[in-house]
Amino acid sequence: MSAQPHPPVRPHTAPTRDADNANANADANADANTDANTGPLVDVTHDAYGMQGVVRLTLNRPAAFNALSEAMLDELQTQLSALETSDARVVVLAGAGRAFCAGHDLKEMRAAPSLAYYEALFARCTKMMLTIRRLPQPVIARVHGVATAAGCQLVAMCDLAVAADTARFATSGVNLGLFCATPSVALSRNVLPKAALEMLLTGEFIDALVARQHGLINRVVPLDALDADIATLAASICAKPRDAVRAGKALFYGQLETGVEAAYQLAGQTMACNMMMDSALEGVQAFVDKRPPAWCQ
Repeated sequence: MSAQPHPPVRPHTAPTRDADNANANADANADANTDANTGPLVDVTHDAYGMQGVVRLTLNRPAAFNALSEAMLDELQTQLSALETSDARVVVLAGAGRAFCAGHDLKEMRAAPSLAYYEALFARCTKMMLTIRRLPQPVIARVHGVATAAGCQLVAMCDLAVAADTARFATSGVNLGLFCATPSVALSRNVLPKAALEMLLTGEFIDALVARQHGLINRVVPLDALDADIATLAASICAKPRDAVRAGKALFYGQLETGVEAAYQLAGQTMACNMMMDSALEGVQAFVDKRPPAWCQ
């Protein structure tokens, strides 16, 4: 699973090799049983990037390319749920080692196959993914390496995503005979249908520039500038009133799931309530007075 570039096959796809595509998850899971990591499965950093209110969650199975084992899913769910009622302003989701996340732990999935087990596993993963969406804080994916299958789904479920130019993305399950059905839910809500289906039906990698063109990520920066760019983005969000950001995120996703008329009704109600908040009253008055707003964060 080399992150080194290869000669392009087609102008619109990322540099790739058949071996990379066929073994995107298998390579990551090959080392799952030899994972020597003894630290927490999800490493939590408070006041990340030197900013109060920024929490960084780092998937911490580097030897297994941060494959989502059942234990890691549970730990990630625990940490995300704890943030729902915390004072955190921004959450950054990252991966340790060479990969962001290689998807589910295939060795673990294959150990005791049964329909009931798989249904329960994917339900647990779905619950975790939806927790990201329902968090009041914006969640930023920090993608420095490969993000495949459920790892690509993680990127798509985050509210924002910044990737290094070394990152690559794939929904590669089809190469193993397993269509990435649950990742397709998140992917199709970020990427236009034909681009999403090409990823899902071919399992081929796209690079970070193509991912940005498709709408999967927001920004592409050099690897050595990744943390600085994320810090700048987080600082910009933290500088805004907490209540406006939280209300805005909830409204954004809520209106997407409704028709246009219902969306306008929900948006109008949200905006009216927002206008009655102290932060908005202060912000508008500051604009009238031609001075910076004095928000209580």
